[in-house]
Amino acid sequence: MSTFERKSDARPLLRGIASQASSDGAGVKIQRVAGFQNQEFSPFLMLDEIRSENADDYIAGFPPHPHRGIETLTYMLDGEFEHQDHLGNRGAVSAGGAQWMRAGRGIIHSEMPAQDAGGAGMHGFQLWINMAAADKMGAPTWRDIQAEEIPELPVDDAGSLIRLIAGEWTVDGEKRSAPLLDAAAEAGVADLRLAPGAEVLLPLPEAHSAMVFVYHGALVTEHGSIPRGNFLLYGGGNALQLRADDTGAGLLCLHGLPLREPIVHYGPFVMNSREEIEQALRDYNNGTLTDE
Repeated sequence: MSTFERKSDARPLLRGIASQASSDGAGVKIQRVAGFQNQEFSPFLMLDEIRSENADDYIAGFPPHPHRGIETLTYMLDGEFEHQDHLGNRGAVSAGGAQWMRAGRGIIHSEMPAQDAGGAGMHGFQLWINMAAADKMGAPTWRDIQAEEIPELPVDDAGSLIRLIAGEWTVDGEKRSAPLLDAAAEAGVADLRLAPGAEVLLPLPEAHSAMVFVYHGALVTEHGSIPRGNFLLYGGGNALQLRADDTGAGLLCLHGLPLREPIVHYGPFVMNSREEIEQALRDYNNGTLTDE
């Protein structure tokens, strides 16, 4: 493969962060990338990847637990999760679909995998997205986005495609909207699947941060080939220049308007001060986290 030459208007790759093995919920095995105190991540806070063909790695799921001050976006490639919350919402999302949740001042929910012994196992992602201080105590909301609602567009003649999950994107010179437009901080999320050796230039707002998670194959960059499991942070510019190696690449592409506000994080709560975190803990312990 020829040497990667970055176009003049393309964003430089600043650095990559390898995801780390971890567990959450009732022992679900995940790969995690966290950036709570890294302004290059903003408005995103964390990415978790669940990827296993062994049901023992994920079947216990995420029993009821609280959140305050964030939004979450769950996107599935294989398998199925069901959401339930204290508001009475209930819905399932399977391969190709997504779930969005705005915790606001407080939500208590569970995320449980379908009890399916067969199939292709579980592969999906959950993103935590920060909320502006002025919005953190707003009303919680939730919605399912089924696979057929997500636009799937070709990006070349080699079979590469992009699936628009959240935000606005420019594809083949045309501005396109994803079904989820009201995510925090103008957050954009797309699933880009590049054919072997394919390259795409993906325009982005210059004021936005830009990140890519490699979940399949490898990405060719000015710093060499980056295999799956790595989260890439990009600098300023008008576009992402993304090229797959000869195995192809599956990429979760992210952009958003940075929130330049202090972040204090404790477990499922993300606020702007220690006092607000302590209040969230008191509210949860007192049973008032979700009160209006």
